Amino acid sequence: MYPFSAAFAKSNGDLELWRENHRQNTACKKAIEKVVSKEFDGYRLGKDAADQVIDEFGYDRVNWVLANTLQRLSYDGRFSHENLDWAKGFYFPEDKEGSIDHHNEFLVNSHPAVLNGFVDQARRQYSILCLFNASHCMEDRNSSDFTNKILVLNPSLLKDEFKKPEYQLILAECGFGCAPTASGRKVFGRFLFDEERCQYTRHDFIGVIKDELLPEWASEKLKKMQPEKEQEPGEIHFSV
Repeated sequence: MYPFSAAFAKSNGDLELWRENHRQNTACKKAIEKVVSKEFDGYRLGKDAADQVIDEFGYDRVNWVLANTLQRLSYDGRFSHENLDWAKGFYFPEDKEGSIDHHNEFLVNSHPAVLNGFVDQARRQYSILCLFNASHCMEDRNSSDFTNKILVLNPSLLKDEFKKPEYQLILAECGFGCAPTASGRKVFGRFLFDEERCQYTRHDFIGVIKDELLPEWASEKLKKMQPEKEQEPGEIHFSV
């Protein structure tokens, strides 16, 4: 996924990335239209319609194309309030060149009432993954020092086979990105699940997980690391 505009891509030497991403968005849009047409029998939509497109394009792209469509058709009362509210959670940077709005090029043109059912299915399939989101994190993300905190990785950075909550939890150890005011953005740490070392940027994380929502398996793993001193909320200290 390349979530930035063509103008941003040009200025950063990423135009080919943008073009390929745009081709994939357009192909996903067409796949949704095709599946909706095939699976709708005049009364109901086949129960695995969304699965067919997710299997081909992945959760993130399907959600991206659907949210883009609902944002631009938010005036249509045939979409449910729940789905429209869900779509508002996605940020789409302006992506225009002259009179052309590139977002309109992957607007799904299926019947809104039937498409609403497709969105229901896609959202239900995503919710089954039980991924961590902003509601599971402390609210002081922008001002918090991430050093020795358990962070929640944005699931869009994980391939579909790794879209599991255990792969979202990362122990931040060092890096300029741990400090909220530093110019550097890199955060170095380890996946809590298997202790594999990793590096991300500060904005790749949703935030610091709330202490009370840390899973039991994670708490047990941290206990084995024997903290040296009393912890601050969300912070783990290790003996050297």
